[in-house]
Amino acid sequence: MTDLAPSDTRTLIDELLAEQRSLTAVDQFARAHPRHNSFGLGQNYRNLIPLAKPRDGEQYAFVVELDKCSGCKACVAACHSMNGLDENEMWRSVGSLHGERNNKPFQQTVTTACHHCVDPACLNGCPVLAYEKDSVTGIVLHLDDQCIGCQYCVMKCPYDVPKYSVKRGIVRKCDMCHGRLAVGEAPACVQSCPTEAIRIEIVNQSVTSYSAVAAGATLVPGAFPSNYTAPTTRYLSTKQIPATARSANDSALRLEAAHWPLAIMLVLTQLAGGLSVVHAAFQLATGVTVRSMPWAAMIFLLAGLTASTTHLGRPLKAWRAFLGWRESWMSREIIGFSIYAGFAALSAWRPDSLIISIVTAFVGLGAIGCSAMIYADTRRPTWAASVVFPKFLGATLLLGTTIGGMLTAFSAPKLMPALITPSAITRVALFSWEMTKLFRARHNPKSPLQRSARTELKLLGHVLVARGFLFALATALSMLAIFVKPQIGFNWAIVVLAAITVASQLLEKHVFFAACPAPRMPGRIEE
Repeated sequence: MTDLAPSDTRTLIDELLAEQRSLTAVDQFARAHPRHNSFGLGQNYRNLIPLAKPRDGEQYAFVVELDKCSGCKACVAACHSMNGLDENEMWRSVGSLHGERNNKPFQQTVTTACHHCVDPACLNGCPVLAYEKDSVTGIVLHLDDQCIGCQYCVMKCPYDVPKYSVKRGIVRKCDMCHGRLAVGEAPACVQSCPTEAIRIEIVNQSVTSYSAVAAGATLVPGAFPSNYTAPTTRYLSTKQIPATARSANDSALRLEAAHWPLAIMLVLTQLAGGLSVVHAAFQLATGVTVRSMPWAAMIFLLAGLTASTTHLGRPLKAWRAFLGWRESWMSREIIGFSIYAGFAALSAWRPDSLIISIVTAFVGLGAIGCSAMIYADTRRPTWAASVVFPKFLGATLLLGTTIGGMLTAFSAPKLMPALITPSAITRVALFSWEMTKLFRARHNPKSPLQRSARTELKLLGHVLVARGFLFALATALSMLAIFVKPQIGFNWAIVVLAAITVASQLLEKHVFFAACPAPRMPGRIEE
């Protein structure tokens, strides 16, 4: 460093300026703790952030040295304070792993935040492009102004990173304190850790990409497979973590968010789609047009789409939802139902047109297929495609034939059994399949659905009983409608049957959301 003046003419100001130029990071940690050298603090001090920016194909990433993590939660407090989070909002958390190693108890605290994945699920799923991966740093940023609060990123992220703020109506998440990094300062969690357990490093994105991650590899035991999003965080330890280690709250059961607006939306849109299919099939098979069917389909569809907007934190910005159509199944669903709404209106206007009815039915089924993909794309076992598609298509057929049968009872009562019969068969088949799957999973420890089954049986047992009662009542009413000669006086039974079917499907959708365990990083015992 060049002095400001020759040594023989230097003033006190020159000395102070020279000293300021040479001292960094609080005088190199108070000049390596001269009063406490016996503790070796000077040898442990090092820079906790890279001294250079990432090059092409590289990005910043967290490194956590598990051996140094004491679980003090200083990182949690610092993150909360520095980012001005709400009272119950956390962008960084501390959990623990429990297990056994060499016949001795094993415990390891684990601090976790956003893993700034190479292929982030939150970004890929967002319908309004409210996420971006910074081209220089690789940090996954959330754009608050763009967010509509649909919370799909919360469902997509396998690490429980995005947090929905009811107060703001948007989602927020860790951004690695990118503003601090930009000026050479460490993120709040890194700077606050008294044991230097957290630091920032530069990683090669091609090495950490999902294609390079071994199948089944996870960040820590119990975490979601890394080959889904390719998280960049590294957890280091000189002690081998036993493969049997599990999250401290692994055995705890909890209900997830019920998402009632979405449950109502799914039931009504599937009902509408079912009516469109039944309308077209009825015309094709019998040549009879039940004009109330396409009108009912349009009304139920519009009601379902209206209900879905109440789930949004910022419903007035819902028009942006088509922006993510290249990646997001939610965008595709919204586009699909918008097109279906147009055809449903056209079918209601021209109910006698078989071509319009058939096209409307196929468009409706396509939109319902996009609905199923929204959940299958989260990779949650309970929402696997092999589970969701039978559920959604079965409900579509059940609701369509049941409500269609009710409408037919008033316009062509002699043809009503032709719809109530497939309705009864579908109801029995769907309920039997769901119950068989539930109890098989409950008694199979290796089943990926066991946790969901345990949650449903223990925490939602009352809902299961209610569904069983409604199933029995609906089956009895169906038999009455099929085998008793149709009369106007029996129409009340068909109306009750339709109401029971809708109510039962609402309960099923409640279970669909509430009993689907969301994947998370290791948590605490009390969670």
